[in-house]
Amino acid sequence: MTEQGVGASLLRKEDDRLLRGRGQFVADIRLAGMKDVAFVRSPLAHAKVGEIRVPDTCRDRVFIAADLEGVKPIVAVSGLAGFKASEQPILAFEKVRQVGELIAMCVGDTRAQAEDVAAAVEVDLDELPAVHDMIAARSPESALVHEHWGDNVFLETFVDIDIETAFDAPIKISREISTARQSMAPMEGRGTVAYWDKRMEQLVLYTGTQMPHIVRTGLAECLGLDQAQVRIVSPDVGGGFGYKGILLPEDVCLGWLAMRCGHPVRWIEDRREHLTAGANCREHHYRITAYADRDGKLRGIDCEATVDSGAYSSYPFSACLEAAQVASILPGPYDFPAYRCRTWSVATNKCPILPYRGVARTGVCYALELVLDAVAREAGIEPHEVRMKNLVKPEQMPFDNITKKHFDSGDYPEALERALAAMDLKAIRERQKHPEPDGRLIGIGHSIYCEQAAHGTSVYSGWGIPMVPGHEQATARMTPDGGLELRVGVHSHGQSMETTLAQVAHEILGIETAKIKLVHGDTEYTPYSTGSWGSRCAVMAGGAVATASREVAGMAKRIGAHLLQADPKDVEIAHGKVVGPSGSVTFEEIAHTWYRRPQDLPEAVDPRGLESTIGFKPVRDSGTFSYAAHVALVAVDPEIGDIEILDYVIVEDGGKLINPMVVDGQIYGGLAQGIGTALYEEMNFDASGQPLASTFADYLLPGPTEVPAPRLDHMETLSPYTEFGVKGIGEGGAIAPPAAIGNAVNDALRPYGAELLRSPMTPRRVLEAIRAASEEKTTEAEREEAA
Repeated sequence: MTEQGVGASLLRKEDDRLLRGRGQFVADIRLAGMKDVAFVRSPLAHAKVGEIRVPDTCRDRVFIAADLEGVKPIVAVSGLAGFKASEQPILAFEKVRQVGELIAMCVGDTRAQAEDVAAAVEVDLDELPAVHDMIAARSPESALVHEHWGDNVFLETFVDIDIETAFDAPIKISREISTARQSMAPMEGRGTVAYWDKRMEQLVLYTGTQMPHIVRTGLAECLGLDQAQVRIVSPDVGGGFGYKGILLPEDVCLGWLAMRCGHPVRWIEDRREHLTAGANCREHHYRITAYADRDGKLRGIDCEATVDSGAYSSYPFSACLEAAQVASILPGPYDFPAYRCRTWSVATNKCPILPYRGVARTGVCYALELVLDAVAREAGIEPHEVRMKNLVKPEQMPFDNITKKHFDSGDYPEALERALAAMDLKAIRERQKHPEPDGRLIGIGHSIYCEQAAHGTSVYSGWGIPMVPGHEQATARMTPDGGLELRVGVHSHGQSMETTLAQVAHEILGIETAKIKLVHGDTEYTPYSTGSWGSRCAVMAGGAVATASREVAGMAKRIGAHLLQADPKDVEIAHGKVVGPSGSVTFEEIAHTWYRRPQDLPEAVDPRGLESTIGFKPVRDSGTFSYAAHVALVAVDPEIGDIEILDYVIVEDGGKLINPMVVDGQIYGGLAQGIGTALYEEMNFDASGQPLASTFADYLLPGPTEVPAPRLDHMETLSPYTEFGVKGIGEGGAIAPPAAIGNAVNDALRPYGAELLRSPMTPRRVLEAIRAASEEKTTEAEREEAA
């Protein structure tokens, strides 16, 4: 490691422009002749579309489905047996299936004018019964979102591994656990600027997306264009979290309009559109049973899980990604012999659900970890003892678990032991024996998870998803002055790749990171990639950059050896130079020779020069397994239901950390989102399918006063399959907090016998749980008295 290489806490290169307001986001793009777009959106969740009346004065500025001749709907399919595909129309024409669905596109010189045009359009809607409850949606009596299906289930999956052998366990704990639907709420909403490049005969679309190449594929399919006729540019992006990982009907609309009207067009999502019409995440429901021995050793887990997937299957992930993952990841980091899980991906009259930071794992961790605490209470032992009995041991690594997940490396018990030692469990238990001066109740809770990240071809092809990653490519090109240009198809929207990938290249070549430039976010200049998702960039793009840099290093060594009149076997790369037995030559001199003085090169010089495009795939592409133990200390006010996080400890293992400071930032940001899931964020809908939050006055986000500074401890168990031993870790901080905080709240409420099983754990739900426990105690006392 050098001061700039892999393992260095190097300041982020991108911060200089971003913190000075010099970034370029979609809304910053201004093109000559550009006009703005606003949409007429459905005010109803489920309705037949009747007549659409457009005033004559603005008919040439309003476009409806009938105008989009030849444009195909968005279809996201799955290869899994039994999956039902949905067709998402670009503009609704027969019926609408969610509040906010697009009905008409309106153009104006400004956004305000476009909204005035939209307000003048009248739409006749014949309201239909809305499907708003995912459990009720599975009933034969339910209204249908897609009538031709005959039910409301995108996909049902089932796994059964010897579950009957667990039924005679002395401890049987069943719980009904759920997580609320959430909005992703990135700082920057979605947006699109589109124009037709006449010279190149190419549609150019600026859009804040995590996966430019995938959006290009979907957009070309919908518009009937060759992919070479579509260029996607994703500039600076203010947060993604999965929300910017799909093809939007708005993208298709603006692409079509740009080709038709001959001038640039723009749509920038406002926060009301984001909250009421954009995609959501996280809505899970579990009926879960744990079977265990009296010492806490698990015999088996039995679960039925339902995920509300919304009205449409979003491109490219499909509506079944979330629920289909539940069955395979529910066992988490635990080793037990019996397992059964049935899942349903259910269609409702809500906006589509997307994979959000942690993708299914947050809900799975919440359900499993709450049940394990309940097992501990029944067994009369500390919760961590149950976990220690069941965690996969380091000597078992690499380990194939009950659902054939291949854990590459790790020491889960060590992470949990470190976290509990940092919090001092014994001192907290002693503190709980005495009343707090302010009357609040103290509780400690913990959770542990493992995150399969950077999973590749074998996993995604098995999941039936058409977007299957292969060899992740990168281009490394030495510039004529001895600098380096990297080109990658992944996209950085907070992951600090301009810094970390420069560190990877520096580790190989020794070029100063200030002289390394990253080009990304533009399909015209970057190699094909499925993009940024699933905590894959450090592993996959980092591996590709390292591989390409080694290729360039080999090229530079051969040229440098010639200039030094040495055998290539006798030279090496060091500090941005080629060093031989009798001297050294800088990369600047080598590049100058290749580009400007080819006459000084031998005839047999490598014709590739100083540039390499090459792909990378880990030795085993079933994914890396990062993990963390989280421990929360909370205070609960039983009078008003308020919950305060007093202390928070995280012990995480992301393998070799390319930049520990960047990893800290990723963990802190994920923790903030996890606290939102645990205590604040909830997108409610009424029985008619109306979203009940349209501003941040209705939808609560945690702020600086609600998010404590955690105490963070790094472990570094190297992955045996990746460059440098790195693991994907970008989502991890958001996975464990709801479970750790939930267990802490339930620990605090033990004197009342109360238990919370739904997130967010709001003050109202705390008081309801206390009241329900009190009523149950009264009922039991009355029964005993009557007996």
